[in-house]
Amino acid sequence: MDISANTVKELREKTGAGIMDCKRALQDSNGNMDKATELLRQRGLATSSKVAGREAKQGLIESYIHTGGRIGALVEVNCETDFVARTDEFRTLAREIAMQVASMNPTTVGSMEGGDESEGLLGQEYIRDSRKTIRDLIKETIAQVRENIQVSRFQRFEVGMSGAGEIDAVPAEEVAQS
Repeated sequence: MDISANTVKELREKTGAGIMDCKRALQDSNGNMDKATELLRQRGLATSSKVAGREAKQGLIESYIHTGGRIGALVEVNCETDFVARTDEFRTLAREIAMQVASMNPTTVGSMEGGDESEGLLGQEYIRDSRKTIRDLIKETIAQVRENIQVSRFQRFEVGMSGAGEIDAVPAEEVAQS
C-alpha cells in the first residue's frame, strides 16, 4: 500500500515517532491512523522493555511553581546520556512530572509492597490525559528518545505545610542570635 507523505507527517506529529516507524505502522495497518497509533504505542512499549536494564545516571532536576507561588515541586529525572537530557522531549517530560507532583501530591515514586498503585507517582493518572498514567507517559518518551528514563526522587512544597524529610522552620529569634 502506498502511504502519502502527509499521512506519515500527521502520524509523526501525533505520536513523536520516527518517520520510517510511522510509515511502517501505516503500511502494517493499511493506512488506518488509529491502528497505526496503537501499533506505535505497542512497539514503544517493546522499546521501553529493551532499555529498562540500562544505567540512567544523567538527567536533570526540574521545578514547577504553581500560579500564586504557594505550591511547588522539584523532581530528579534520569536518563542514560546528557545529550538526551538536553532534548525538548526529555525536558518536557520532566516539567510534566514536576507539575504532576505539585498537583497530585504522590507519596512515593512507585507503589509500596501491597500498597495502592495510585499512591505512587508512576501509577497515577496523568493530569492532562486520564487515559494515561505517568508510567505510560515515561514509556512514550522512552520510545521517542530510545534511552532508559527513571524518576529518582521528588519533593513537593506547600506554603504553611511541613512534611517528612523537610527541615522545620527556624524562628527569627534564633537566626538573629547566630
